[in-house]
Amino acid sequence: MSAVPERRTRTAGVLACVLTCLALSACGGGTPDNAVVSGLSVHDADGMNGAVLTSPYRWGAEELTDAEAQPFDTRAALEKPLTLVFFGYTKCPDICQAVMADITSALSRLDPGDAEQVDMWFVTTDPARDDPATLKSYLARFDPGFQGVTGPIADILALAKPVHVPIEKGERLPSGGYDVTHGTAILGVMKDGSVPILWTEGTSAASLAADFHTILTSGIPTEDDAS
Repeated sequence: MSAVPERRTRTAGVLACVLTCLALSACGGGTPDNAVVSGLSVHDADGMNGAVLTSPYRWGAEELTDAEAQPFDTRAALEKPLTLVFFGYTKCPDICQAVMADITSALSRLDPGDAEQVDMWFVTTDPARDDPATLKSYLARFDPGFQGVTGPIADILALAKPVHVPIEKGERLPSGGYDVTHGTAILGVMKDGSVPILWTEGTSAASLAADFHTILTSGIPTEDDAS
């Protein structure tokens, strides 16, 4: 089924809300101390449901491990026109599962030709507990084609920092486990390593699908397009 582009006009108040959500949304027991995203500026009235960055982030190159326990080069693996990236963890009690379900639903709305041009990576923020087998089992509940990524926490932090995704270990739980507090944006990464768009948690599957379709058929809108 083809995704029908969904459009909406942002007022200044709505845009301010989007910026606040992008800066402060976090999954876990609270908001990280470094959760405020610096240098975030987006186009207004560009017709997209996500936030199109006026200065795209750059995706890094880290040697991590995939869900098959094979080496995973996070830069060389950008093989599709659009790669969606979400930083989360399998024991997340709420937001991660909801976001992953929305992404799964959004991709199912695309024509097969569009869907084949999109990769989805789930980068763990909790590598101590999310080994390759755990990631593979978790992602199979959404789509076995999704890629899980794990590795040393220092390398994951290095990958997250340039795209302004904060990650912090949260408070220990009464059960003996712990939360991991992290940013919850869905990143849109291009094949050239640029990250020109991201979506907040709670963006509907229909809105995500409309944006994916637009990116694959027309590219990312520019300021000239919005004028």
